[in-house]
Amino acid sequence: MENLYVNRFMHMFQSSWSDFADFEKIFVRISNTISEYVMQHWQEDFMFGYQFLNGCNPVIFKKCNRLPEKFPVTNEMVQICLERQLTLEEEVEKGNIYLADYELMDGIPANCTDPCTIQYLTAPLCLLYNNSQNKLVPIAIQLKQEPGPDNPIFLPTDDKYEWLLAKIWVRSTDFHIHQTVTHLLKTHLMSEVFGIALYRQLPAVHPLFKLLVPHVRFTIAINTKAREQLICECGLFDKANGTGGGGHVRMVQRAMSSLTYKSFCFPESIKMRGLDSTEALPYYYYRDDGLRVWEAVQSFVTEVVNIYYDDDKAVQTDTELQAFVKDVFVYGLKDNKSTGFPKTIKTIEKLIEYLTVVIFTASAQHAAVNFGQYDWCSWIPNSPPTMRQPPPCKKGVVNVEYIIESLPDRGRSCWHLGAVWALSQFQDNELFLGMYPDEHFIEKPVKEAIQNFQAHLQEITHRIAERNKDKKLPYYYFSPDRIPNSVAV
Repeated sequence: MENLYVNRFMHMFQSSWSDFADFEKIFVRISNTISEYVMQHWQEDFMFGYQFLNGCNPVIFKKCNRLPEKFPVTNEMVQICLERQLTLEEEVEKGNIYLADYELMDGIPANCTDPCTIQYLTAPLCLLYNNSQNKLVPIAIQLKQEPGPDNPIFLPTDDKYEWLLAKIWVRSTDFHIHQTVTHLLKTHLMSEVFGIALYRQLPAVHPLFKLLVPHVRFTIAINTKAREQLICECGLFDKANGTGGGGHVRMVQRAMSSLTYKSFCFPESIKMRGLDSTEALPYYYYRDDGLRVWEAVQSFVTEVVNIYYDDDKAVQTDTELQAFVKDVFVYGLKDNKSTGFPKTIKTIEKLIEYLTVVIFTASAQHAAVNFGQYDWCSWIPNSPPTMRQPPPCKKGVVNVEYIIESLPDRGRSCWHLGAVWALSQFQDNELFLGMYPDEHFIEKPVKEAIQNFQAHLQEITHRIAERNKDKKLPYYYFSPDRIPNSVAV
């Protein structure tokens, strides 16, 4: 009898939803919020493109300076989508074409921990067009890396459901990259590296310990919990995500091989992707707000560093500081010179940059890629954590039933929804950026620097709030009053 009840539960757990509207049964509708707006507009090309700019994972796309050979999009395919009477090649030259390439996912094994549910992954490419209204919209999607007759390029002019499924595949893949690389590796794990090096090498009386310790608060604890409940064997990744069962570990390993110090320097990361022009992309709020917060942190760090270090020699002879930096490089980055992470720091300028990276990564960058998860991922079809049918290898085979069968079943949808809700919540005792109640510093000049920092952050908060007034899609993830000091959730 007990087994019968288990079997009945498993049948419910693995059953498909009836249609898109059926997902509303588990969707927590909160009126006039981003999540509700996503539910209402998720099928639109505008909403799909907007998420590359200001969604949960606004770090993937880059300016396309040349169409890659592995993505043979022709002018004839997309001409109808181009609005400036230019060819595709001319649009590329004008800087209006962008690319999202999920090559990192190529060959990552799909979750096979549940023999009753076959799951699939892919590594798509998506071509984006900045149209005449400065809206970023998709104009071509290829679902696998290797071009060929069994890997068609899907277009907005295709059948409605074929184009929708192609976009869903991109969104699902983007979810995997976001969770495992953008979020887990580049904020949680890197902040833990900084935290462990801090506790190992800097004594509590050291000014840099006092500066940095609020920004590693609870980080080691929350990462330990993640290892015990989320990314472990039989954890949430195995239960709900297409990359569970070891795929997520392979992703981290692969991403580590291309990890660079420059990618953690926010202004550099924007320039590296060719996205620094506010004229070209005027609605890239992630960039605009992130730069302001980076500058505020950098200004604060500069004030503090200049109080304690008179010249470059003082930096070079600070053995505890040098041990901290070396610990990060040798043990956190495995002595990998290709990362560009320094093993020693020789100038005040480089010290300021390094400390800004540590604080910004643990606070602002984590906030920007973590606290929007419920907003953008709670409507399951917009960010499916797994796919249960293979990506189509030809056109003319997709209908709405095929899409529903591809999307996560009821059980995995519920696991996913609970996770993105929990991850999007602030702690009850949250300390936000600029809040230092423990008063590690007693020196008057440092207290004045903290007050200047707080005033700078308040100015940014006010500016963001003014911009967001009356917006249907406000962007507030970099608002300092919503940025916790550390990775604690």
